[in-house]
Amino acid sequence: MSSTTIRPRLRIAIIGVGQVGGAAAYGLILRSVTCDLLLVDNNIALRDSQVHDLTDVAYTTKSSTRIQGGNYHEAGQCDIIVITAGSRHTIGQSGLDAASRNVSIVRNVVDALCPVRPDAILLVVSNPVDLLTTLALERSRLPPEQVIGAGTFLDSARLRALMAGRIGIASNSIDVYVIGVHGESEVAAWSTATVGGIPIDQTISPEAMTERAELEEQCRQQGRAIVQAKGSTPFGMGSVVASICASIALDKRNVKAVSHWQPEYECCFSLPVVLGRKGIVRNVEVPLNEEEKAKIEESVGTLKKQLELVRRGL
Repeated sequence: MSSTTIRPRLRIAIIGVGQVGGAAAYGLILRSVTCDLLLVDNNIALRDSQVHDLTDVAYTTKSSTRIQGGNYHEAGQCDIIVITAGSRHTIGQSGLDAASRNVSIVRNVVDALCPVRPDAILLVVSNPVDLLTTLALERSRLPPEQVIGAGTFLDSARLRALMAGRIGIASNSIDVYVIGVHGESEVAAWSTATVGGIPIDQTISPEAMTERAELEEQCRQQGRAIVQAKGSTPFGMGSVVASICASIALDKRNVKAVSHWQPEYECCFSLPVVLGRKGIVRNVEVPLNEEEKAKIEESVGTLKKQLELVRRGL
């Protein structure tokens, strides 16, 4: 099948059509990833307004995408289901408060979708993404390879862009992944990073390599600044959703760092995988150094404690 061919009648549903959901829909239309785009939101007036606004986008860009409003049952029967629903970040609100609210929202969404079509792909964008992806997997009862979280995809792209600007090399020539639990404890896998396919230690000067910690912090700070000012990162995440959905819909078999089930740890967090029409085609082994492994172990330990607290409250 051609990499530019859309599968007949492919349907994608977006649950929650606020800033992030609207941007994701916009990205999908511009890239003509899907034939049918279904928008679902508890705020019917917002949903219908987004349908009309995005239909104008499809018309003016001559996209073949048809945009409609729908309900949870209809969304559960789509090929790809994207969950962006979740409360906005509020300045001064603790991470635990935000997580508690979004756990309840996503739990209700997944329950409303069920029974989900057996071959559907579920993509979780809401934060905290690793915790919510784990819970969505448990509640949807879909196979692990069909439940994916946006994870550290955007962080990986942002780090490559920052590094490209620092060393004067195009970002698409840089291959470095941010992995682990999304957020403050995520890990940049410098030990496996390459430039033009050559290990980074052999291509970048020692002086530039000493700036890695600074680049990591700049990557985190940039994300924090956007969220604090806007409540979310709609354009970045909208682009991520469009990219992941294109990889699945067109069976591209390309490598992305996304959140997915890790049997060894019994939770979801980000490592590189091959994405195709059935979701995760296979894992990509990342030979991390001992320091990177230790950082991931520590962050996963914190995630598992959060999961245990949430499960007790369900």
